[in-house]
This record gives sequence, structure tokens and C-alpha cells, in this order.
Amino acid sequence: MSTKFHRSGAAAVPDPSGQIAAMTGPLGTERDLRALADQVGYHRLVGIGSAAEGTHESHRWRTELSRRLIEDHRFSWIGVDCDWQDCRQINQWLCGHDYQDRNAADLLTTLDRWPATMWANDEMAEFLTWLHRRNRSRRSVERVGLYGLDRYSLWRSLRKISEWLAVNAPDRPPITLQGSLCCLPYRQDAHHTVESLRLVPYACETDVVDTLVGVRQHSVADNGDEYAMVSEAMLASGAAHYYRTLLHGGRQSWNAREHHLADSVEWLVRRGGPGARGIVWAHNTHLGDARGTDMAGNGVTSLGQLLRERHLGEVTLVGSAAQQGTVLATSVWGSAEAVTPLPAAAEDSHEGLLHRTLDGPAVLIFGDDRSGPWLSGWRGQRAVGTVYRAEYDMGNYVKTWMGGRYDALIWLEETTALTPARNKADPPIRLRASHG
Repeated sequence: MSTKFHRSGAAAVPDPSGQIAAMTGPLGTERDLRALADQVGYHRLVGIGSAAEGTHESHRWRTELSRRLIEDHRFSWIGVDCDWQDCRQINQWLCGHDYQDRNAADLLTTLDRWPATMWANDEMAEFLTWLHRRNRSRRSVERVGLYGLDRYSLWRSLRKISEWLAVNAPDRPPITLQGSLCCLPYRQDAHHTVESLRLVPYACETDVVDTLVGVRQHSVADNGDEYAMVSEAMLASGAAHYYRTLLHGGRQSWNAREHHLADSVEWLVRRGGPGARGIVWAHNTHLGDARGTDMAGNGVTSLGQLLRERHLGEVTLVGSAAQQGTVLATSVWGSAEAVTPLPAAAEDSHEGLLHRTLDGPAVLIFGDDRSGPWLSGWRGQRAVGTVYRAEYDMGNYVKTWMGGRYDALIWLEETTALTPARNKADPPIRLRASHG
């Protein structure tokens, strides 16, 4: 068979559609995920990323793949990019310890820190209900737990920074953070990039850091459990440095958080013991390997990269990508989410290519050979965070080499916004920032 070519400028390059078709399977029911689950189920860690956290489809297929890994391959824990304290009572309920008179939707409505709807939604409630029912029929050692990886509580910390500044530095000009701190560390709105922001002036650092460390110690004392207490000595020794780095913003802040999330996964790996397998949920920008993007050239690492480096040959990273639809998002950090249009992806992006090549939702399993015109080619891949504005959509693309960033991909042709578990939102949070 002759090789197809298309022209980009004056250079002829191989047509990637053949390679894409060769590794693609349909995605219509949970059965379509079994081949992927069987392919990756022998690994110790499986990371499942999301290109747009605020979509029903991202949550549906992430939870369906997790079910298959739990049922068919005995995965025993799930780590999520969420505040550990928020996850604690959910985990206690899942494992049959506390709150047994409540249901999943009821527990999720107790999540009151922005962005609560990332987890407090109908899709999550359905999965937790299934997992709770399954755990009840198992011995305690066989029950699957769900753990928050953010033991330093990023969102709680940012709220405390905002509150401290309102009292102690009310004259500082307010800046509403446009870029989500858990999405891209150096892109987003050109007017206020995370890299350029300093959340508090240098003179205030010590007071703010002391406040954050104190809040954290109080939280652990009030809500201590094994997950928090066993690693408390290690966390306490690094808390001040972590919070100080967070205040500085930019790459150092991003990288510190990625290392922290990876350390939390390590704790769960050790806790599970030899042979235990775990699932990690996070946004693509965390879960994908940064070395498969231009983020690495800017000195940025990622959770997925760190997991691969620490567990050579034992990690599978499954990314996702979406063409168009709707997403639950907010235009301003800390404000209430709303159903937001997700415009058709850029023609020259990975999403644009997949849209032209595939007939609908699909699962793509890459295999060992990462050469070829698609897996080795560089194109933009869209990343939609909790903060998203369609008018800045072109600023949400990360230059990506698919074969280096992931091991498999879930393709979503059309998305629909998440359904919140409640119609409630925290009041808007305004962060004040210093550029000096």
C-alpha cells in the first residue's frame, strides 16, 4: 500500500490518518473499555487524565475505566487531585466506617470549597454509590478507598490568602486570577498569567506562611486519620517551604505542587504494599508526561512524568481529548460555574485531526512503537480547566507529542456539561496580587 501524504506549506509529510485508524476502537459502552483495561491492568499505577473536568463524558469514561480496573484487575485505591480533608469523610463512608446513614449525593453536597462541582456532581455520585455497594460485600482489606492527593489543601490555602489580604493589606489593588492554578502554569489570559503573579508582597510572606501552617495543623488535629497522621512529620517539615513557594507563583509553585501530588501517590503505594495497584485521577496537564509537551522546555514538570520516573515500566497514562460541546466552567477564579460553550477545536490541533479522521467517540491504544506521523508529531492539544473563557480558547493549547505524553487516549467527539449535585456556590473569591 502506498503511503498517503498531505502538504503543509512546501513540505510533504505522511498522512497520520492511517496510523490513527490502526490503533482505534469504538467507544459506545463500557465493554469498549475492556481491551484498554486488559492492556494496562497489569501495571501498578494507571493514571486517567481529563481534558475538560467540567464535562459529563470525561467523568463517565474515567469512572467506567476505573470500574473495569477494580472489577477485573483488583485495583485497590483511587487517588484524586482533591483536598485530602474533603475526601476523608467520603472515604470513611466508602469503607464502611462512618456516615452509613447517608448516601453519596448527600455527602458530596458537604463539599463547600471552590471548585466543589468538580467532584460534587451527579456523575461522581453514581460512581461512589456503585463503589460503596461493592465494598459492602467485601472484607475490609478488600475495600477500595478514595483519597485526596492534595494534603496541603491548595484551594483552602488560596482562600486563606485572600482573607488575610482583605484584613491586612486592603489597599492592595485586587486582581482576579484568570488562569486556574490547577491548569496551565504559564498560559491562559495574556493580561494575568500565573507565571507573572505574586500573590502577596515580600514583606507579608512570613505572616501569611505562618497563618497557612497554623490552619493546616488545626485541620489535622481536628480531622486526623491514618492517611494524614502517619505522614504528618514529613509534611510538617516541608509545609512552610511549600506555602512560601506557592506565594511566589510561576514554575516553582507549579513544580512544587506536582512533587507534592507525586509524594502523596508514593504514600498510597507504600500503604497498599507489594502487589497493590492504584488509579490516579487528574487533569491532563497534571497526568500527562510533561516531557511530551513544550512545558518541559520551559522548566515545568508534571505528576505523570514524576510517576513514570519513579516507577519505570509500571505506569500507564491515559489522556483524553474533546472536539466541541458544552462544559461546566467559570470565567473568573472563585465564582460560580455555569454551562459554557466549548467551541470546535482548532483545525491544526490534535483534536482537529481526530475529528476529521474518526467517526465518533473512540479509544486509542498506542502500543510500544511511538514512531509514525501521528504519535511522533507535534500539534496543539486543548486543556480546559475549571476557569475557561471561550474567547481565549486559542490560548488553551499545549504543544504535544502524543506518543510521549500518554500511553492511550479517550476521544470525545461531543461533550455535555456536568450536572452539579447541588445548586450552591461559594461566594466569589478575589485574589490580590503583586507584580513586584
